[in-house]
Amino acid sequence: MQHWGKMMNDDLAAIAGKHEQLVGTLQEKYGIAKEEAKRQVDEFKKIVEQLKKSNANLMKSQKSQSKRMKLNRKPVDAKRASKKGHNQTKVSVRS
Repeated sequence: MQHWGKMMNDDLAAIAGKHEQLVGTLQEKYGIAKEEAKRQVDEFKKIVEQLKKSNANLMKSQKSQSKRMKLNRKPVDAKRASKKGHNQTKVSVRS
């Protein structure tokens, strides 16, 4: 699939979701046959769908990881921590 550098963002926004109109615009801008334009649009749609799936999987994975991290954080009881020496600073002085 070639990049559609001749197409402006306004062109793509105006066409959004209109398969046949996109095919026609590609034919006009690039001087390609209708079948080639359809092939490019179909290939583009497949790539977009793959990206959507990948993004959804990534978001799901990040959400799951975030939940695991929250569950692994255990609040420290301040009284227990001070009894065990967690809040005490040890200083060594050598002469």
